[in-house]
Amino acid sequence: MNRLILTITSFLFINTIIASTAYGITDPAPPTITSEAAIILEADSGRILFEKNADAQMYPASLTKIATAIYAIETGNLDDIVTVSSHARDVDGTRVYLEEGEKVTLKKLLQGLLINSGNDAGVAIAEHLSGSVEQFASDLNKYLKNVIGVENTNFENPHGLYEQDHVTTAEDLAKITQYAMNNEGFREIFGTKQLEWQGESWVTTLYSHHKLVKGEIPYEEVTGGKNGYVDQSGFTLATTAENNQLDLIVVTLKSSSEAIAYQDTVSLLDFGFNNFATASIAKGNTFDADGEEFKTADTLFYTYPINEQVNMEVNKEGTLEVTGKDGTVIASYELEPMEVAATAEVKKSTAVQESNLSLFSGFSSSLIFLLASIAIGIVILYFRQTRKV
Repeated sequence: MNRLILTITSFLFINTIIASTAYGITDPAPPTITSEAAIILEADSGRILFEKNADAQMYPASLTKIATAIYAIETGNLDDIVTVSSHARDVDGTRVYLEEGEKVTLKKLLQGLLINSGNDAGVAIAEHLSGSVEQFASDLNKYLKNVIGVENTNFENPHGLYEQDHVTTAEDLAKITQYAMNNEGFREIFGTKQLEWQGESWVTTLYSHHKLVKGEIPYEEVTGGKNGYVDQSGFTLATTAENNQLDLIVVTLKSSSEAIAYQDTVSLLDFGFNNFATASIAKGNTFDADGEEFKTADTLFYTYPINEQVNMEVNKEGTLEVTGKDGTVIASYELEPMEVAATAEVKKSTAVQESNLSLFSGFSSSLIFLLASIAIGIVILYFRQTRKV
């Protein structure tokens, strides 16, 4: 739970940064994309580098499983033993051929879900976590809205088989993937190319169905991915890739063919890597605005067009603007006034000094009283001895 809270807090901070969310006039010309919806999201900065119908609600097919997986990882126990029901065994579509009564760890089900796109694994996960697919969908939707912060998603099942109201957007899927990739357990499974599978009735090697992950279409920077298809959704892809300058998430929805889905994805990855870079501003970095001092409360990230001169300026309200050519705003951040931190330090220091002074004063008073008592005793003893003489 502590890890979940930390992941949620970090995620919410990144998404509260006020950043440019679409390619601007200083950015290079975007590629031509055939898929009906698409997006490139830079994961560190949260900047959208390209979008096409990114807020249009569409059917995601098996990209649903990204949400199911991260929800299960964060709310379940990967070592839990799950007993497979007949309902899970009999689900339609792609499966890992689970048997009724078969006992499988939650982690293994997640591997079957993401690597082999097992719908039966999805139902088994849902029933284990929430008791039923219907309750799981309700729980998942609340999680997606309240924890990740997506607004245009409604899932009716854990696997993505068609239901009329089972919809999301390219932007929401990119944000869900962005959030999920902060979890190392998710990253590991999402990027797995192949896995030996020992099931009760199926022993095989699972291979990722995503051709860029599997290496069937070579792309060195790719770190993970999920594909999907049902008749109503067309071909769908979610892909993650990174180099030393960018951490990209690409989503394409409703492609008319598998070839077009991959072609568009590669074009978008090329566009991102060839034209943009991400830089950071370190936590605690200070800025001066006409005598007013401000600092960054955490590390900040901004994504900018390669070979463009970047400028930074802070106004008296503590707003830092990163601008490019012709003053175009690339990113904007609210900084923390230095006097707030300084005042807190002064109060802390004063409290310590006062505490030490109080302790010293009490100690001094006691010492003086003791010395005075000894002196008086010596004087009395002296006079008594004098009288005896």
